[in-house]
Amino acid sequence: MAFLVRSSGAVVKDRETMEEILGTCGVSLELWPVQSTDRTAALLSRDSPGTEEVEEILSEQDRYFQKLREAHGYQTRDLVVVYPELPGLSAMLDRFRPIHYHEDDEVRYVVDGEGVFGFVLPDGDQVELLVEKGDFIRVPRLLEHWFRLTETRRIKAIRYFTGTAGWVPVYTGTPSLFSGETARTA
Repeated sequence: MAFLVRSSGAVVKDRETMEEILGTCGVSLELWPVQSTDRTAALLSRDSPGTEEVEEILSEQDRYFQKLREAHGYQTRDLVVVYPELPGLSAMLDRFRPIHYHEDDEVRYVVDGEGVFGFVLPDGDQVELLVEKGDFIRVPRLLEHWFRLTETRRIKAIRYFTGTAGWVPVYTGTPSLFSGETARTA
């Protein structure tokens, strides 16, 4: 289950309170059960599913894609797969750890594993949110945020796009109030 950590160290586990805090900066957090047959569960357990297997995983979750397409105009989706032995993992993660924003919304649906999104709130305070299997998150365009993995260094998330033009991180230079480790057991 997702939880939020304030820069003071206070932990928020109540979903309604988390949604209220995140709502101050326009972040949407929803819980969407991962649709899974025995076959897709097996595919999700693999570090690096093949192209056809990725399409099976995506197709299994397409009822959500249809909902997003109708409500928000998302046109494409893909599956990002991250695991400890992924070539170039450190360099990839280094791009998203500094505080940045995008010119387009960042939309993720976690279907396996976990990660941490951090956000700069309107009052300048910062929070970190642990997301895991079943969490759907929409980070609005231009919101200062960051992303990192937990110690498991594993996540599979469906990314939804209206286009790809706004996907380059724009670094703001805002310093993080976090040391980089949100307690997994909070």
